[in-house]
Amino acid sequence: MQEIIKQRSQEILDEVITIRRHIHKYPELSFQEFETSAFVQSKLKEWGVDFQTGFVQTGIVATIQGGKSNGETVGLRADMDALPIVEQNSVDYKSSNEGVMHACGHDVHTAMLLGATKVLKELQAELPVNVKCIFQPGEEKLPGGAKLMIEEGILEEPKVSKMFALHVFPELDAGEIGLKSGMYMASCDEIHITVKGKGGHAAMPAKYINPLVGASKLILELQELVAAAKPENVPSVLAFGRIEGLGATNVIPEEVKIQGTFRTMNEEWRSKAHQILRDESPKIVGSIGATVNIDVQVGYPYLENHPELTEQSRAILKTQLGSENVHDLPTRMTGEDFAYFSQAVPSTFIRIGVRNKDKGIIHPVHHPKFDIEESAMSTGIETFCSLVLNS
Repeated sequence: MQEIIKQRSQEILDEVITIRRHIHKYPELSFQEFETSAFVQSKLKEWGVDFQTGFVQTGIVATIQGGKSNGETVGLRADMDALPIVEQNSVDYKSSNEGVMHACGHDVHTAMLLGATKVLKELQAELPVNVKCIFQPGEEKLPGGAKLMIEEGILEEPKVSKMFALHVFPELDAGEIGLKSGMYMASCDEIHITVKGKGGHAAMPAKYINPLVGASKLILELQELVAAAKPENVPSVLAFGRIEGLGATNVIPEEVKIQGTFRTMNEEWRSKAHQILRDESPKIVGSIGATVNIDVQVGYPYLENHPELTEQSRAILKTQLGSENVHDLPTRMTGEDFAYFSQAVPSTFIRIGVRNKDKGIIHPVHHPKFDIEESAMSTGIETFCSLVLNS
């Protein structure tokens, strides 16, 4: 069976590349994946795979009943949405939707899961478990398609006992994968702050309250306060990436807007940090006579790879792909809404190498020149299939 999986993953690669390029050429933003969803459905119909639609409008759940199933159901997930980025690649399959691009590889994830679905359908009689192939909208936008699909019951009837997902990883070469047991990715919250002062002529400091000064104090002092309160050995990041004060060289604005992010891997500390931000911000800007409005938008939780399931998966993949192609990864402070699945059922989130230095395929995700070595998708198909067949 190991050789059959490897052979079929290679044999259907050209078809999967064509699928990926089609999805890449016609990207759609989060929760707007109507044409992408229709295209996925057309492939499932072509291959005779049973599926249900309408989850969070564009989501799809395809089900394959294992011929040797013990009643267990394994979930496989791919996200379908793109990003608001102008693509700078010069390829035939370059985005035709100006300002929208599959710069995070969700076209790849969807194509790999479709490929795996086709192979698993062919091997249906030999499957030891049932399989749910979940094509998810809205990974890139709060509240996250994973959360909404779970709330609509996709993990039930039949109940999913474990989940797997793959994600492109430009830091590894094509043909390689990486994974990590335990805490892997951080919770991800957005911070939106408005500092209000009193505008005026810059030459008359007695008549204005400069919100830019308040905003500057806020950025510096909040980072110090959060760093001082952080529990030992708990990864944590507070960072501000946008500040907007629409004044001029001699014009003090009425208000300044700040945007940032807070990330960590501990829910108790996460809540405490939010409270620090809310409690201390008025004091900091109040020292200069300004006021503040702070909105902490709670995002995705931390992503934890189930230790036992992940180590079992590592062993399976070392056998399937070769030990030299399976790497242990460090924790990351990036976020992922697959975290909702990881908190609902034992789950493992796996990285698929897509780099090819010789071809210049080296750019990170969310970059306007991001692309992949497409042969990597056979590794993804093989990974999905081997995890199911060894469940």
